Amino acid sequence: MGQVDGNGSVAAGLVQISDGPVATRLVQIGDGYVEEERRDGEAASYPQQARNSCNYKMAQKRASCVNNTESKTNNNMNQENYDPCFPDQPVVDLYLPLWANLPAFRSKPALIWAEDGSNHATKTLVYAQLNDSVQSISSQLLIPLQRGDTVVILCSPGLELVEIIFGCQRAGLLSVPIFPPDPSFPKQNYLHLVRALSQTKPKAAIAHRDYITKVQQYISSPFNDKKLAQMLQNLKWISTDDVKDNKAGFKFSSSLYVSAAHNVRMARKSYDLHPNSIIVSWLPQYHDCGLMFLLLTIVSVATCVLTSPGAFVNRPRLWLELISEFSATCTPVPSFALPLVVKRGGIGKGTLPITLWSLRNLIIINEPICRESIEEFVDVFKPFGLNPSCISPYYGLAENCTFVSTAWRGNEDSTSFPNIPTHNKLLPSARLAPWCMNNEEEDMDIIVVNEETCEPVEDGIEGEIWISSPSNASGYLGHPSLTREVFQGRLSNKVSRCFVRTGDRGIVIGEERFLFVTGRCSDTIKLHNNLEIHLHYIETTAYNSCPKFLRGGCLAAFKVSNAIVLVAEK
Repeated sequence: MGQVDGNGSVAAGLVQISDGPVATRLVQIGDGYVEEERRDGEAASYPQQARNSCNYKMAQKRASCVNNTESKTNNNMNQENYDPCFPDQPVVDLYLPLWANLPAFRSKPALIWAEDGSNHATKTLVYAQLNDSVQSISSQLLIPLQRGDTVVILCSPGLELVEIIFGCQRAGLLSVPIFPPDPSFPKQNYLHLVRALSQTKPKAAIAHRDYITKVQQYISSPFNDKKLAQMLQNLKWISTDDVKDNKAGFKFSSSLYVSAAHNVRMARKSYDLHPNSIIVSWLPQYHDCGLMFLLLTIVSVATCVLTSPGAFVNRPRLWLELISEFSATCTPVPSFALPLVVKRGGIGKGTLPITLWSLRNLIIINEPICRESIEEFVDVFKPFGLNPSCISPYYGLAENCTFVSTAWRGNEDSTSFPNIPTHNKLLPSARLAPWCMNNEEEDMDIIVVNEETCEPVEDGIEGEIWISSPSNASGYLGHPSLTREVFQGRLSNKVSRCFVRTGDRGIVIGEERFLFVTGRCSDTIKLHNNLEIHLHYIETTAYNSCPKFLRGGCLAAFKVSNAIVLVAEK
């Protein structure tokens, strides 16, 4: 864990190294910026925090490249952001104060919240504002709480939720963001809250003042659920107004684990994100992918335009409008949302034009990925400027801090869909050939294993996907036995490091070793002839047999005894 002094910034301005003051200036390298510290006539050097947190040998190369940087800046703007001077920090929380104290980024928008409406009313937090707010929140939270405590966050989607999450991270608190149920708790719509409280055993809950008042009324009601009321009464309730009003300055320590920092750095390089990147996301901020893209924004010193998942579901065209309005370069979306956008996107409706020319990465974040739905989306929106090569399949899971790998990255020089193999109508989610990986991806070991024998299978044979990586999480909170089962997988008859057993089925095909995620192990049915079939193939075949009478995505297949049952909605 890294330590940060004073107001939380890595030393900037005048710092003390060895026996003399060091002047600083901002240096742009490619798409990245660093603050260069040097004495007169001496080579650049990092402050002590950076010496401890960055690859110092790489940092020393800065002196030789700085002189040539400014003349090459314009030529490098379209190149990959792999400059050796990017300040790779050991934990995510060190990036925000670093950017907030650099003149080039202090007033740069970090997060923009867009409401649905005719003019897309927005709220903006620049990097300096976000850092000040996070510092204030973390300081106030450490008055009633201690580092290491668990808190549940019951706030609606928005910038305030993001500030609270980041504030908890900086304060060293374990935060559990949950969509807040109706505080009157009708019709047992609170079961997800009961499960979270039972598993995580939080000491406090953070919510709006009005929400807390209604919860207190529920606790005192004679008609409440006694078990839930007791759980709520045991919590220390903290109002968002109280933690955001004060501007006290306390010392703090960074609190995000090294695995998360490794993960977002790897994703940043894989998608070539940089200060000019603009991300549009409607993913839930309570979801692992939604949280990951918030962290990715801060690490890349990019700008992220956010809206709520409810707004997208109500009007899918909003997503396309935000991409067009802000000239977004990157957007994550689950593959099941693409047919929804094609069907209900309202291409011919709305006053704002759709222009998708700016997209460099349209990241497909769930698997398996059906090629047909991707190609349908591309065919519909190619006339609106969508470059087919911007499609970027993505393999990830929460147990690996979300990001694992990508099959390919968008190529600006290409205007056609990548010519890659297909397996059973699926697109690959990752590419495992050594020459296809960057340095940090090489630290990741992805193998396909026979889940019964725990032995690796040859390429071309389906099995369970196992992952060993510095990004691996440490386990499930409050579930030690399940943690051992999932996070401490070992190959049989072989000395090996621990692997995460993903529960995903996959197969590796071709010289470039494309990994196809074919489904979940738990959703695989073994037939009487020992053949295996994935349930989603049964559901798709059934829908395609009579699409006029069935609702797409509203079919479920499962096995009962020796029979396969299919439930479909008209």
